[in-house]
Amino acid sequence: MASANPGSVDSTANEPKLLLPFLAPLYALLVPLAWPIVRLGTGLIFAFHGWRKIVVGPGPFVDNFAKMGFASPSFLFYFLIFVEFVGGLCVALGLFTRFFAAAATIELAYITVFVYMPKAFAWNAPGGGYEYTLFWGLMFLAIWLRGGGPYSVDRLMKRQL
Repeated sequence: MASANPGSVDSTANEPKLLLPFLAPLYALLVPLAWPIVRLGTGLIFAFHGWRKIVVGPGPFVDNFAKMGFASPSFLFYFLIFVEFVGGLCVALGLFTRFFAAAATIELAYITVFVYMPKAFAWNAPGGGYEYTLFWGLMFLAIWLRGGGPYSVDRLMKRQL
């Protein structure tokens, strides 16, 4: 079926046939919620990592960052709380979604390449692996590219940062 607008794409043309067609009304109800669920889950899980830093305090993290050779480990600690905790909550809400998803993508890319990639792929390998951080980095990359979506504070503000 041709679209009325030659520059647009008919999104229903490439949809697969439903395995259970009688569930079409359920899918119609739930499919629009898929993106908010991804955003909410990804953001809240990331916020938990920032919350852990708040609860534990700077001591062990700053010491570890110093051992890794970071010039300003205390600044890095507080910066990561901002990106992970505040950013995770904002991604979950869809507020400044692209900004915080970009920051999380960059953080996770760094951790993946420089911390875990030299060790192994599997997250449960001795010393850890990059499977977990790669997965979450790709999730944030998708959110960065897609934005907050229709059920987001960004959409309510009519602005996507």
